[in-house]
Amino acid sequence: MALAKKTKRDFPQDRIRNMGIIAHIDAGKTTTTERILFYTGKTYKIGDIDEGTTTTDWMEQEKERGITIVSAAVTTFWTPKNGPYKDQEIRINLIDTPGHVDFTVEVERSLRVLDGAVIVLDSASGVQSQTETVWRQADRYGVPLIAFANKMDVVGADFHGTIQSARDRLGANALAYNLPIGSENTFKGVVDLLTKKALVWQGDPSTGSLQASSGPSETGAKFVEEEIPSDMVLSVDEFRNKLIEEIAATDEGLLERYLNGEDIPVNDLKLALRKAVIAKKIIPVMAGSSLRNKGVQPMLDGVIEYLPSPQDISEVKGIDPKTGEELVRSQTKDAPFAGLAFKIQVDPHVGRLTYVRIYSGTLKSGSYVYNSTKQIKERAGRILLMHANDREEIDEAYAGEIVAVVGLKDTVTGDTLCDEGAPIVLESIQFAEPVISLAIEPKTKSDQEKLGLALQRLSEEDPTFRVKSNPETGQTIISGMGELHLEIIVDRMKREFKVEANVGQPQVAYKETLQKIATGEGKYIRQTGGRGQYGHCLLRIEPLPRGQGREFESEIVGGAIPREFIPAIEKGVIEKEDTGILAGFPVTDIRVVVYDGSFHDVDSSEIAFKIAGSLGLSDAAAKADMILLEPIMKVEVTTPEDFMGDLIGDLSAKRAQILGTEKRGNSEIINALVPLSELGGYITAIRSMSQGRATAYIEPSHYEPVPANIAQKIVESSGFTGRVES
Repeated sequence: MALAKKTKRDFPQDRIRNMGIIAHIDAGKTTTTERILFYTGKTYKIGDIDEGTTTTDWMEQEKERGITIVSAAVTTFWTPKNGPYKDQEIRINLIDTPGHVDFTVEVERSLRVLDGAVIVLDSASGVQSQTETVWRQADRYGVPLIAFANKMDVVGADFHGTIQSARDRLGANALAYNLPIGSENTFKGVVDLLTKKALVWQGDPSTGSLQASSGPSETGAKFVEEEIPSDMVLSVDEFRNKLIEEIAATDEGLLERYLNGEDIPVNDLKLALRKAVIAKKIIPVMAGSSLRNKGVQPMLDGVIEYLPSPQDISEVKGIDPKTGEELVRSQTKDAPFAGLAFKIQVDPHVGRLTYVRIYSGTLKSGSYVYNSTKQIKERAGRILLMHANDREEIDEAYAGEIVAVVGLKDTVTGDTLCDEGAPIVLESIQFAEPVISLAIEPKTKSDQEKLGLALQRLSEEDPTFRVKSNPETGQTIISGMGELHLEIIVDRMKREFKVEANVGQPQVAYKETLQKIATGEGKYIRQTGGRGQYGHCLLRIEPLPRGQGREFESEIVGGAIPREFIPAIEKGVIEKEDTGILAGFPVTDIRVVVYDGSFHDVDSSEIAFKIAGSLGLSDAAAKADMILLEPIMKVEVTTPEDFMGDLIGDLSAKRAQILGTEKRGNSEIINALVPLSELGGYITAIRSMSQGRATAYIEPSHYEPVPANIAQKIVESSGFTGRVES
């Protein structure tokens, strides 16, 4: 990692854009990011994924595999040639995110702190499975989007089909903002519908020959304005009228002018469209081909004109950590400091980096900050602006910025940092549960000493990566979002932490749950001379709806159990839920209520009630018809029609629920729900069944009960005793 050159800092908030690039795998996110960095003058040569020379894919594993694994933040600048910010330099804080579902944590935490994003669509494939996932993530955090219909140069590219798939599959009000001139090998430019300008790129320069450029007038980035092709005049008018009608419908004043037949100026339309995009009422769709260097500059102009600045999102909401009341904080540098830690990264040169989005106030290097989530003080030793894996040290950072902080020891992803005199807790980040596990053990004694540290560091970085010890076998179990996720983790342990380890076969992350309400008694009494131990509680357990998680409540009245022992009972219950009852898998979708019990004035203790809580849950669970749940995966297979019958037959043999098939371009798409336990080695299997022409996308969907005959085998093979440790 190297020091980056000094970045200009004196930018008003309306000239800052915190934006991300999100998409399905292979839609062209990193390629698009490389063009953005090139055209904005951040890089002097376009990086190539196949050559491993891209700026944001800097990890060795990313270069080798040609995929994005971790999100990378880069600061760059763009000067629009037209529009309200004409000839004004705009600062863009850009985050490139992974497309593979195994690394969805990187998308989740990036979207939590971004103000807007560009969703890249593959024009030949339309909306794909991971596109739906990142769309839902953006929707959850209220992130406004513009869409870039990429790969207009490839066979089967269909701009209007892509827009229709966004409307059908995402429920988005997606509208053509420009129209492509040509498609597939004839694609050469776009027509801007609002300005009615045809932009045509000259030639098809190779990526290696492009020179540095600060705008569209330089070699390799050059486009010219031409007359709209005669065969497009009618369609331009048609789609322009449709766009104007939709924009007017979002603004009462404009709607009245539109209905009166008034010719509305372009600037008024753009202003209204900006408000509509920020309010998530419209998603403008722009055509282009990042690989062929066409359409990226108009998309950049769209980022500036339509995605929000920190000033557009003037307030941030949180809660008072003491009272629980809602607080509103102004997103200005004069307000009290508040920021959200959204990523932890261990850097070999500077140590532990905590990425922070600053929402209000100013953060100075060397100052103390208050972690309101954990209620502790931490020292922000140094502040860095990150440029992928390069860094630039700064003295202070302001509202609207994304920075990395060195020196925060106990802050983790999702924690709020703030001014101790004005505490606030911001909305945290939700993460998916792991679906697959494997056992890992060090090869040598020296590896054993390093293994614990490596796993701790990696789990700090990645909240979807979990580590636990199996008390039955003494093994260390690591869990993650997929086989690729765990493969990368093991590879990083070897390269970054020099840990050699043996790993077992991937195991499905089953869960246990109950089917009916039951009660149980937990009583722990031990007398060994002197002071004894006494803990006694009565528990009621109730099933919760699927995906609800766990709840614990107390209905103790009249002091049957002193209040100070209730947390100990809860701790015992949680430990038992974690270790499992049937086969050693975590218990989920359960509410545990302690409703009665007794205590001893002298012998009662926290440890006694903790053990009683664990015993009580085991007793109740024995009467609650416990069952196993298994992760069900959403599978989307893309195949030539010739192999469709064989692939559907293979899926049916894997206990799949076939949801349907659809034609997309020259391919057939099979959609199915399949138990994860049936999908070991599936990608390799379908390649051999289809002569290497079929591909599959797999992502977690939900949990369902395991069929009784299969569940019985799992329980028997687990060797789980279910004993309570005392």
